[in-house]
Amino acid sequence: MGKIILASSSPRRQDLLKKAKYNFEIIPSPYIEDHTRTDFSYEFIEKLAENKVLAVIPLAPKPAVIIGADTVVVLDNKILGKPQGREGAFEMLKKLSGKTHSVVTSIAVANSATKQIIKKSTTSYVTFEKLSDKQIKEYIDNFNPVDKAGSYGIQEMPPGYIKSYSGSLENIIGLDTSILKSLIEEANKKK
Repeated sequence: MGKIILASSSPRRQDLLKKAKYNFEIIPSPYIEDHTRTDFSYEFIEKLAENKVLAVIPLAPKPAVIIGADTVVVLDNKILGKPQGREGAFEMLKKLSGKTHSVVTSIAVANSATKQIIKKSTTSYVTFEKLSDKQIKEYIDNFNPVDKAGSYGIQEMPPGYIKSYSGSLENIIGLDTSILKSLIEEANKKK
């Protein structure tokens, strides 16, 4: 197996890889995401993850395993991306308040030598407590969530915000390392 390359500058994904004891390098993907689409489909999210990886293949050493991922928050089959500033974050958190939404992370893993790509999506569910305007403003003031899909990071949420979640917590944060492990193993078998 060659080097492991993370095609992302996400600090959350880097933390998850470090905790899982991966030795990796970072080459942020130059791929520009399409943020205009709001209707959710697995094909669309998997294509985003794949495009991130494809953009890094020419930049990566060979052999290498390249990891790309895309995480979206989905409410009523609509994608809630990263918010437009503090007002956008407030509106998004207001929409999520008291409701259950899904968090989908698509992972694409490429073998840089063969250029073969394997993709898998994982879905988890998060239910928010009914949040007051004051709670939402306090969260935005203290955690500045404008760089996060859905305007929040579950790992930093104070008590009283999240009612429950089901599925993989790592998936909600941005990268399920158990799924990643199986994808890397599969990518390394491809000749």
